[in-house]
Amino acid sequence: MNIHEYQAKELLQKFDVATTRGRVASTLDQAEQIAREFGDVDVVVKAQIHAGGRGKGTFTNGFKGGVHVRKTPPEVRDVVRKTPPEVRDVAAKMLGQILVTHQTGPGGRQVNKVLVAESADIAREIYFAVLVDRATAAPVIVASTEGGVEIEAVAAKSPEKIIREPIDPLAGLQPFQTRKLAKQLGFESSQLKSASKLFEGLYRTFIAYDCSMVEVNPLVVTAKGDVLALDAKFNFDDNALYRHPEIAALRDIAEEDPREVEASKHGLNYIGLDGNIACLVNGAGLAMATMDIIKFYGGEPANFLDVGGGATEEQVTEAFKILIADKKVKAILVNIFGGIMKCDIIAQGIINAAKTLKLSVPLVVRLEGTNVEKGKQLLKESGLALITADDLADAAQKAVKAARSK
Repeated sequence: MNIHEYQAKELLQKFDVATTRGRVASTLDQAEQIAREFGDVDVVVKAQIHAGGRGKGTFTNGFKGGVHVRKTPPEVRDVVRKTPPEVRDVAAKMLGQILVTHQTGPGGRQVNKVLVAESADIAREIYFAVLVDRATAAPVIVASTEGGVEIEAVAAKSPEKIIREPIDPLAGLQPFQTRKLAKQLGFESSQLKSASKLFEGLYRTFIAYDCSMVEVNPLVVTAKGDVLALDAKFNFDDNALYRHPEIAALRDIAEEDPREVEASKHGLNYIGLDGNIACLVNGAGLAMATMDIIKFYGGEPANFLDVGGGATEEQVTEAFKILIADKKVKAILVNIFGGIMKCDIIAQGIINAAKTLKLSVPLVVRLEGTNVEKGKQLLKESGLALITADDLADAAQKAVKAARSK
Protein backbone atom coordinates (compact mmCIF):
# COMPACT_ATOMS: atom_id res chain seq x y z
CA MET A 1 0.00 0.00 0.00
CA ASN A 2 1.18 3.53 -0.80
CA ILE A 3 0.23 6.83 0.80
CA HIS A 4 0.43 10.48 -0.22
CA GLU A 5 3.31 12.77 0.64
CA TYR A 6 1.25 14.84 3.08
CA GLN A 7 0.25 11.65 4.92
CA ALA A 8 3.87 10.49 5.01
CA LYS A 9 4.97 13.75 6.58
CA GLU A 10 2.29 13.46 9.24
CA LEU A 11 3.64 10.02 10.16
CA LEU A 12 7.23 11.27 10.25
CA GLN A 13 6.33 14.11 12.57
CA LYS A 14 5.07 11.57 15.13
CA PHE A 15 8.68 10.36 15.40
CA ASP A 16 10.21 13.84 15.61
CA VAL A 17 11.53 13.82 12.04
CA ALA A 18 12.11 17.44 11.12
CA THR A 19 10.20 18.65 8.08
CA THR A 20 8.53 21.81 6.79
CA ARG A 21 5.12 23.15 7.81
CA GLY A 22 2.36 22.16 5.43
CA ARG A 23 -1.28 21.18 5.08
CA VAL A 24 -3.31 19.49 2.39
CA ALA A 25 -6.02 21.25 0.39
CA SER A 26 -8.72 19.81 -1.84
CA THR A 27 -10.33 23.14 -2.78
CA LEU A 28 -9.06 26.51 -3.98
CA ASP A 29 -10.38 28.25 -0.86
CA GLN A 30 -8.46 25.83 1.36
CA ALA A 31 -5.22 26.35 -0.59
CA GLU A 32 -5.48 30.13 -0.36
CA GLN A 33 -6.38 30.05 3.34
CA ILE A 34 -3.38 27.84 4.19
CA ALA A 35 -1.08 30.27 2.37
CA ARG A 36 -2.58 33.19 4.31
CA GLU A 37 -2.02 31.42 7.63
CA PHE A 38 1.66 30.86 6.77
CA GLY A 39 2.17 34.60 6.44
CA ASP A 40 4.96 36.26 4.47
CA VAL A 41 6.99 33.17 3.53
CA ASP A 42 7.74 31.36 0.29
CA VAL A 43 5.19 28.62 -0.37
CA VAL A 44 5.45 25.41 -2.38
CA VAL A 45 2.36 23.86 -3.99
CA LYS A 46 2.71 20.13 -4.68
CA ALA A 47 0.28 17.88 -6.54
CA GLN A 48 -0.59 14.79 -4.48
CA ILE A 49 -0.57 11.61 -6.54
CA HIS A 50 0.98 8.17 -6.02
CA ALA A 51 3.77 8.67 -8.55
CA GLY A 52 7.23 10.18 -8.74
CA GLY A 53 8.58 12.71 -11.20
CA ARG A 54 5.89 15.25 -10.36
CA GLY A 55 8.18 18.25 -10.71
CA LYS A 56 9.00 17.32 -14.30
CA GLY A 57 5.46 16.25 -15.18
CA THR A 58 2.95 18.02 -17.39
CA PHE A 59 -0.78 18.46 -16.94
CA THR A 60 -3.05 17.64 -19.84
CA ASN A 61 -4.24 21.26 -19.70
CA GLY A 62 -0.70 22.30 -20.67
CA PHE A 63 0.41 23.46 -17.20
CA LYS A 64 4.01 22.49 -16.58
CA GLY A 65 5.11 20.81 -13.36
CA GLY A 66 3.27 19.22 -10.46
CA VAL A 67 5.61 20.90 -7.97
CA HIS A 68 5.95 24.67 -7.93
CA VAL A 69 8.43 26.20 -5.55
CA ARG A 70 11.03 28.91 -5.28
CA LYS A 71 14.02 26.86 -6.34
CA THR A 72 16.70 26.63 -8.98
CA PRO A 73 17.21 25.34 -11.61
CA PRO A 74 14.07 26.94 -13.09
CA GLU A 75 13.73 24.32 -15.81
CA VAL A 76 13.02 21.72 -13.13
CA ARG A 77 10.62 23.60 -10.86
CA ASP A 78 9.10 26.93 -11.72
CA VAL A 79 8.87 29.90 -9.39
CA VAL A 80 5.43 30.26 -7.87
CA ARG A 81 4.64 32.46 -5.30
CA LYS A 82 4.26 34.57 -2.84
CA THR A 83 0.78 35.92 -2.30
CA PRO A 84 -2.17 33.67 -1.40
CA PRO A 85 -4.02 34.58 -4.64
CA GLU A 86 -1.04 33.27 -6.62
CA VAL A 87 -1.15 30.03 -4.63
CA ARG A 88 -4.85 29.81 -5.45
CA ASP A 89 -4.07 30.32 -9.15
CA VAL A 90 -1.51 27.50 -9.13
CA ALA A 91 -3.89 25.18 -7.27
CA ALA A 92 -6.59 25.98 -9.88
CA LYS A 93 -4.27 24.67 -12.61
CA MET A 94 -3.70 21.43 -10.66
CA LEU A 95 -6.88 20.38 -8.84
CA GLY A 96 -9.13 18.16 -10.92
CA GLN A 97 -6.53 17.98 -13.70
CA ILE A 98 -4.57 15.02 -15.06
CA LEU A 99 -0.83 15.02 -14.34
CA VAL A 100 1.39 12.90 -16.58
CA THR A 101 4.84 11.87 -15.35
CA HIS A 102 7.30 9.17 -16.39
CA GLN A 103 5.87 6.96 -13.62
CA THR A 104 2.16 7.43 -14.34
CA GLY A 105 2.31 6.38 -17.98
CA PRO A 106 0.54 8.33 -20.73
CA GLY A 107 -2.84 8.08 -18.98
CA GLY A 108 -1.61 10.16 -16.04
CA ARG A 109 -3.30 10.58 -12.67
CA GLN A 110 -6.00 13.00 -11.59
CA VAL A 111 -4.92 15.44 -8.89
CA ASN A 112 -7.57 15.65 -6.16
CA LYS A 113 -5.41 17.25 -3.46
CA VAL A 114 -2.43 19.61 -3.26
CA LEU A 115 0.02 20.05 -0.42
CA VAL A 116 0.61 23.71 0.46
CA ALA A 117 3.81 23.92 2.47
CA GLU A 118 6.43 26.38 3.56
CA SER A 119 9.32 26.38 1.11
CA ALA A 120 12.86 25.60 2.28
CA ASP A 121 15.90 27.60 1.20
CA ILE A 122 17.84 24.58 -0.03
CA ALA A 123 21.61 24.54 0.09
CA ARG A 124 22.13 20.80 -0.50
CA GLU A 125 20.02 17.75 -1.39
CA ILE A 126 20.58 14.16 -0.23
CA TYR A 127 18.86 10.85 -0.93
CA PHE A 128 18.05 8.65 2.07
CA ALA A 129 15.96 5.49 2.33
CA VAL A 130 15.35 2.63 4.74
CA LEU A 131 14.19 -0.53 3.02
CA VAL A 132 14.17 -4.31 3.27
CA ASP A 133 17.19 -6.07 1.78
CA ARG A 134 15.63 -9.17 0.21
CA ALA A 135 18.99 -10.97 0.16
CA THR A 136 19.52 -10.72 3.94
CA ALA A 137 15.87 -10.35 5.02
CA ALA A 138 16.97 -7.39 7.13
CA PRO A 139 16.72 -3.59 6.94
CA VAL A 140 19.32 -1.62 5.03
CA ILE A 141 19.90 2.10 4.62
CA VAL A 142 20.59 3.31 1.09
CA ALA A 143 21.82 6.89 0.81
CA SER A 144 23.59 9.21 -1.60
CA THR A 145 24.88 12.77 -1.77
CA GLU A 146 23.08 12.98 -5.14
CA GLY A 147 19.59 13.79 -3.88
CA GLY A 148 16.71 15.37 -5.73
CA VAL A 149 16.96 13.05 -8.74
CA GLU A 150 15.96 9.45 -9.41
CA ILE A 151 18.22 7.15 -7.40
CA GLU A 152 18.12 4.65 -10.29
CA ALA A 153 19.89 7.20 -12.49
CA VAL A 154 22.58 7.73 -9.84
CA ALA A 155 23.08 3.97 -9.46
CA ALA A 156 23.44 3.58 -13.24
CA LYS A 157 25.81 6.51 -13.84
CA SER A 158 27.69 6.83 -10.53
CA PRO A 159 27.32 3.64 -8.46
CA GLU A 160 30.24 4.69 -6.26
CA LYS A 161 28.02 7.46 -4.87
CA ILE A 162 25.55 4.96 -3.39
CA ILE A 163 26.07 4.26 0.32
CA ARG A 164 24.66 1.07 1.87
CA GLU A 165 24.50 0.51 5.63
CA PRO A 166 23.11 -2.89 6.77
CA ILE A 167 21.16 -2.89 10.04
CA ASP A 168 21.01 -5.75 12.50
CA PRO A 169 17.26 -6.39 12.95
CA LEU A 170 17.73 -7.30 16.62
CA ALA A 171 20.08 -4.48 17.63
CA GLY A 172 18.46 -1.85 15.41
CA LEU A 173 20.13 1.27 14.05
CA GLN A 174 23.03 2.15 16.34
CA PRO A 175 24.30 5.69 17.18
CA PHE A 176 27.69 4.97 15.66
CA GLN A 177 25.97 4.09 12.38
CA THR A 178 24.00 7.34 12.24
CA ARG A 179 27.20 9.33 12.89
CA LYS A 180 29.07 7.36 10.25
CA LEU A 181 26.32 7.96 7.71
CA ALA A 182 26.23 11.67 8.51
CA LYS A 183 29.97 11.96 7.89
CA GLN A 184 29.80 9.89 4.69
CA LEU A 185 27.05 12.17 3.42
CA GLY A 186 29.15 15.26 3.99
CA PHE A 187 27.35 16.85 6.94
CA GLU A 188 29.33 19.48 8.83
CA SER A 189 30.21 19.00 12.49
CA SER A 190 27.46 21.38 13.58
CA GLN A 191 24.90 19.33 11.64
CA LEU A 192 25.88 15.84 12.83
CA LYS A 193 23.52 15.79 15.82
CA SER A 194 20.42 16.90 13.87
CA ALA A 195 21.25 14.59 10.95
CA SER A 196 21.71 11.61 13.29
CA LYS A 197 18.42 12.40 15.04
CA LEU A 198 16.61 12.54 11.70
CA PHE A 199 18.12 9.21 10.56
CA GLU A 200 17.14 7.57 13.83
CA GLY A 201 13.60 8.94 13.53
CA LEU A 202 13.23 7.59 10.01
CA TYR A 203 14.34 4.14 11.13
CA ARG A 204 11.94 4.14 14.09
CA THR A 205 9.12 5.09 11.71
CA PHE A 206 10.10 2.25 9.36
CA ILE A 207 9.97 -0.32 12.17
CA ALA A 208 6.90 1.02 13.96
CA TYR A 209 4.66 0.83 10.88
CA ASP A 210 5.99 -2.40 9.35
CA CYS A 211 7.22 -0.57 6.26
CA SER A 212 8.93 -2.16 3.31
CA MET A 213 10.40 1.24 2.39
CA VAL A 214 10.68 4.76 3.75
CA GLU A 215 12.29 7.03 1.17
CA VAL A 216 13.17 10.69 1.64
CA ASN A 217 14.18 12.42 -1.59
CA PRO A 218 15.29 15.03 -1.08
CA LEU A 219 16.56 15.19 2.46
CA VAL A 220 17.90 18.73 2.52
CA VAL A 221 20.29 21.02 4.31
CA THR A 222 18.98 24.58 4.30
CA ALA A 223 21.03 27.75 3.95
CA LYS A 224 20.76 28.12 7.74
CA GLY A 225 22.10 24.59 8.28
CA ASP A 226 18.83 22.92 9.23
CA VAL A 227 18.39 19.25 8.22
CA LEU A 228 14.89 18.49 6.94
CA ALA A 229 12.96 15.67 5.29
CA LEU A 230 11.46 17.62 2.40
CA ASP A 231 9.65 14.83 0.60
CA ALA A 232 8.75 11.32 1.71
CA LYS A 233 7.45 8.13 0.15
CA PHE A 234 6.26 5.08 2.09
CA ASN A 235 5.57 1.49 1.10
CA PHE A 236 3.94 -0.82 3.64
CA ASP A 237 3.93 -4.58 4.03
CA ASP A 238 0.31 -5.37 3.15
CA ASN A 239 0.51 -8.57 5.22
CA ALA A 240 1.07 -6.47 8.35
CA LEU A 241 -1.72 -3.94 7.82
CA TYR A 242 -4.02 -5.85 10.17
CA ARG A 243 -1.78 -4.53 12.97
CA HIS A 244 -2.16 -0.94 11.77
CA PRO A 245 -5.78 0.05 11.13
CA GLU A 246 -4.71 3.70 11.30
CA ILE A 247 -2.44 3.10 8.28
CA ALA A 248 -5.05 1.10 6.37
CA ALA A 249 -7.40 4.07 6.84
CA LEU A 250 -4.98 6.23 4.82
CA ARG A 251 -5.60 4.20 1.66
CA ASP A 252 -6.73 6.33 -1.29
CA ILE A 253 -8.58 4.00 -3.67
CA ALA A 254 -8.93 6.85 -6.19
CA GLU A 255 -5.20 6.37 -6.85
CA GLU A 256 -5.56 2.65 -7.57
CA ASP A 257 -6.69 0.63 -10.55
CA PRO A 258 -10.45 0.05 -10.02
CA ARG A 259 -9.97 -3.61 -10.98
CA GLU A 260 -7.34 -4.04 -8.28
CA VAL A 261 -9.61 -2.38 -5.73
CA GLU A 262 -12.47 -4.70 -6.66
CA ALA A 263 -10.19 -7.75 -6.50
CA SER A 264 -8.99 -6.85 -3.02
CA LYS A 265 -12.61 -6.81 -1.81
CA HIS A 266 -12.85 -10.52 -2.65
CA GLY A 267 -9.45 -11.62 -1.40
CA LEU A 268 -7.94 -11.85 -4.89
CA ASN A 269 -4.43 -10.75 -5.85
CA TYR A 270 -4.78 -8.86 -9.13
CA ILE A 271 -2.44 -6.57 -11.09
CA GLY A 272 -3.51 -5.20 -14.44
CA LEU A 273 -1.11 -5.35 -17.39
CA ASP A 274 -1.23 -4.21 -21.02
CA GLY A 275 -1.72 -7.51 -22.89
CA ASN A 276 -4.83 -9.28 -24.23
CA ILE A 277 -4.64 -12.77 -22.65
CA ALA A 278 -6.24 -12.79 -19.20
CA CYS A 279 -4.85 -15.26 -16.66
CA LEU A 280 -6.59 -16.93 -13.72
CA VAL A 281 -4.15 -19.00 -11.70
CA ASN A 282 -3.81 -20.34 -8.15
CA GLY A 283 -0.44 -19.52 -6.62
CA ALA A 284 1.87 -16.56 -7.24
CA GLY A 285 4.73 -18.68 -8.59
CA LEU A 286 2.46 -20.51 -11.01
CA ALA A 287 0.96 -17.19 -12.08
CA MET A 288 4.42 -15.82 -12.90
CA ALA A 289 5.29 -18.99 -14.83
CA THR A 290 2.01 -18.72 -16.74
CA MET A 291 2.73 -15.16 -17.79
CA ASP A 292 6.27 -16.11 -18.80
CA ILE A 293 5.16 -18.96 -21.04
CA ILE A 294 2.49 -16.78 -22.67
CA LYS A 295 5.28 -14.35 -23.55
CA PHE A 296 7.48 -17.23 -24.73
CA TYR A 297 4.86 -18.26 -27.29
CA GLY A 298 4.41 -14.71 -28.55
CA GLY A 299 1.43 -13.55 -26.50
CA GLU A 300 0.96 -10.74 -24.00
CA PRO A 301 -0.61 -11.34 -20.55
CA ALA A 302 -3.36 -8.93 -19.58
CA ASN A 303 -2.95 -9.40 -15.85
CA PHE A 304 -1.52 -11.20 -12.88
CA LEU A 305 -4.35 -12.91 -10.97
CA ASP A 306 -3.74 -15.31 -8.11
CA VAL A 307 -7.00 -16.67 -6.65
CA GLY A 308 -5.08 -18.37 -3.83
CA GLY A 309 -5.00 -21.93 -2.61
CA GLY A 310 -8.48 -22.00 -1.10
CA ALA A 311 -10.63 -20.04 -3.53
CA THR A 312 -14.39 -20.55 -3.44
CA GLU A 313 -16.80 -20.72 -6.38
CA GLU A 314 -17.89 -17.18 -5.53
CA GLN A 315 -14.31 -15.92 -5.72
CA VAL A 316 -13.82 -17.60 -9.10
CA THR A 317 -16.96 -15.90 -10.41
CA GLU A 318 -15.78 -12.51 -9.13
CA ALA A 319 -12.38 -13.15 -10.73
CA PHE A 320 -14.02 -13.75 -14.11
CA LYS A 321 -16.03 -10.53 -13.74
CA ILE A 322 -12.81 -8.59 -13.24
CA LEU A 323 -11.11 -10.29 -16.20
CA ILE A 324 -13.87 -9.63 -18.72
CA ALA A 325 -14.22 -6.02 -17.55
CA ASP A 326 -10.91 -5.40 -19.35
CA LYS A 327 -11.96 -4.57 -22.92
CA LYS A 328 -8.49 -5.49 -24.24
CA VAL A 329 -8.93 -9.15 -23.28
CA LYS A 330 -9.26 -11.47 -26.31
CA ALA A 331 -8.84 -14.80 -24.50
CA ILE A 332 -8.77 -16.20 -20.97
CA LEU A 333 -6.32 -18.82 -19.75
CA VAL A 334 -7.18 -20.70 -16.55
CA ASN A 335 -4.22 -22.62 -15.15
CA ILE A 336 -4.98 -24.51 -11.94
CA PHE A 337 -2.79 -26.90 -9.98
CA GLY A 338 -5.13 -28.51 -7.46
CA GLY A 339 -3.85 -28.99 -3.94
CA ILE A 340 -5.84 -27.44 -1.14
CA MET A 341 -8.19 -26.18 -3.85
CA LYS A 342 -9.51 -29.27 -5.63
CA CYS A 343 -9.85 -29.33 -9.40
CA ASP A 344 -13.53 -30.34 -9.35
CA ILE A 345 -14.40 -27.33 -7.19
CA ILE A 346 -12.54 -24.92 -9.45
CA ALA A 347 -14.11 -26.59 -12.50
CA GLN A 348 -17.59 -26.01 -11.09
CA GLY A 349 -16.67 -22.43 -10.37
CA ILE A 350 -15.50 -21.96 -13.97
CA ILE A 351 -18.71 -23.47 -15.32
CA ASN A 352 -20.95 -21.33 -13.11
CA ALA A 353 -19.03 -18.17 -13.95
CA ALA A 354 -19.02 -18.85 -17.68
CA LYS A 355 -22.77 -19.47 -17.71
CA THR A 356 -23.62 -16.54 -15.45
CA LEU A 357 -21.46 -14.03 -17.29
CA LYS A 358 -22.06 -15.38 -20.81
CA LEU A 359 -18.39 -15.24 -21.75
CA SER A 360 -17.81 -13.88 -25.23
CA VAL A 361 -14.08 -14.59 -25.44
CA PRO A 362 -12.32 -17.97 -25.87
CA LEU A 363 -11.65 -19.79 -22.59
CA VAL A 364 -8.65 -22.13 -22.33
CA VAL A 365 -8.53 -24.37 -19.23
CA ARG A 366 -5.69 -26.48 -17.92
CA LEU A 367 -6.26 -28.49 -14.73
CA GLU A 368 -3.82 -30.67 -12.82
CA GLY A 369 -3.67 -32.10 -9.31
CA THR A 370 -6.24 -33.24 -6.74
CA ASN A 371 -9.49 -34.56 -8.28
CA VAL A 372 -8.30 -33.59 -11.76
CA GLU A 373 -10.35 -36.32 -13.49
CA LYS A 374 -13.53 -35.18 -11.76
CA GLY A 375 -12.76 -31.63 -12.81
CA LYS A 376 -12.17 -32.58 -16.43
CA GLN A 377 -15.38 -34.61 -16.49
CA LEU A 378 -17.38 -31.65 -15.21
CA LEU A 379 -15.91 -29.41 -17.91
CA LYS A 380 -16.64 -32.00 -20.60
CA GLU A 381 -20.27 -32.36 -19.54
CA SER A 382 -20.86 -28.62 -19.09
CA GLY A 383 -21.87 -27.97 -22.68
CA LEU A 384 -19.63 -24.89 -22.76
CA ALA A 385 -17.32 -24.14 -25.68
CA LEU A 386 -14.18 -24.58 -23.60
CA ILE A 387 -10.71 -25.22 -24.96
CA THR A 388 -9.01 -27.79 -22.75
CA ALA A 389 -5.24 -28.26 -22.57
CA ASP A 390 -3.05 -31.15 -21.46
CA ASP A 391 -0.18 -29.12 -20.02
CA LEU A 392 0.97 -25.53 -19.52
CA ALA A 393 2.80 -25.26 -22.83
CA ASP A 394 -0.24 -26.59 -24.67
CA ALA A 395 -2.50 -24.16 -22.80
CA ALA A 396 -0.30 -21.17 -23.57
CA GLN A 397 -0.09 -21.97 -27.29
CA LYS A 398 -3.86 -22.42 -27.51
CA ALA A 399 -4.50 -19.17 -25.64
CA VAL A 400 -2.15 -17.21 -27.92
CA LYS A 401 -3.79 -18.71 -31.00
CA ALA A 402 -7.29 -17.97 -29.67
CA ALA A 403 -6.40 -14.36 -28.87
CA ARG A 404 -5.00 -13.78 -32.35
CA SER A 405 -8.09 -15.22 -34.03
CA LYS A 406 -10.53 -13.16 -31.99
